[in-house]
Amino acid sequence: MKSNLYTRTGDDGTTSLVGGIRTKKNCARLEAYGTIDELSSYLGTIASDIRCDQELKGQIQIVQNELFNIGAYLATRPTVGEQTGCASLTPEKMSQLEGWIDALDEQTPKINAFILPGGSELASKIHVARVTCRRAERRIVDLSEEEYVDPNVTAYVNRLSDYLFIAARYINFMRGVNEVVWQQGK
Repeated sequence: MKSNLYTRTGDDGTTSLVGGIRTKKNCARLEAYGTIDELSSYLGTIASDIRCDQELKGQIQIVQNELFNIGAYLATRPTVGEQTGCASLTPEKMSQLEGWIDALDEQTPKINAFILPGGSELASKIHVARVTCRRAERRIVDLSEEEYVDPNVTAYVNRLSDYLFIAARYINFMRGVNEVVWQQGK
């Protein structure tokens, strides 16, 4: 009896979108939701790190759930001419994310320089998630140039990278680890 874990249908470089439509695995839509999945995986490593405090872990798990919703939205090709929205992305979700950013920002010292990724190991992991988030945003923009994508998706992912930036700064500050400041010309 064959395993349910493999179907062999993707051996030719194609996969099924939600609804059964077959598409190439390197198309813009797959690049977009695949990078969202990659981002969620990085966030899972952060949330599972024993140095991650409970509040941040809870926020990350909420974000991971939202990223799954976004991935499902991106994995569904709209009917030609249709402009569907990502139903889970409500104004309250964006406000929640912005509230977390503001709360973390209030707890960290102001910066007057560019910060290099680094500091503590946990903050470094968060920076990896941040740049993956930025790549996901670029892939979503690529897709939006080919087909309609709810602008709220791009806005949420853009704001999420801001959240990850301040989360890394917050972790460094709370652990007494100095930020790595960019020094031009060195």
